[in-house]
Amino acid sequence: MTIKKHLSTLIELTDLREVWPHEALDFTPWLAENIELLSNAIGIDIAVKEIEDPVGSFNVDIYGYEIGTDKPIIIENQLENTNHDHLGKLITYAAGKKQTT
Repeated sequence: MTIKKHLSTLIELTDLREVWPHEALDFTPWLAENIELLSNAIGIDIAVKEIEDPVGSFNVDIYGYEIGTDKPIIIENQLENTNHDHLGKLITYAAGKKQTT
C-alpha cells in the first residue's frame, strides 16, 4: 500500500494574487485544506467546520474550532493590507455566530 502525502511549506511572497487570484475561490479552499500550516505557525490546533459559511448576507471565510477546547475560530482572509472593513466583518461574524470569546 502506497500512501501519497502532500507536503507544503510557508514561504514569503511579494504578490499573493499571483498564487491566489481570488480570495474566496482560490485562497480560502487552499487554506482550509492546509489549515495545519496556520495551526503550526500560530500554535493553535485548528479544525475547520465550514468554508464560506453564511452569516446573514455575508460569508465567514473559514469557521472552525480549537481542537481540545472547542473554542470557535473565525478566519477572515485578506490578501492585501489590513483595514477597518475586514475588522468590521470579523465583529459582524462573531455577533452573527453569537460568539463571545
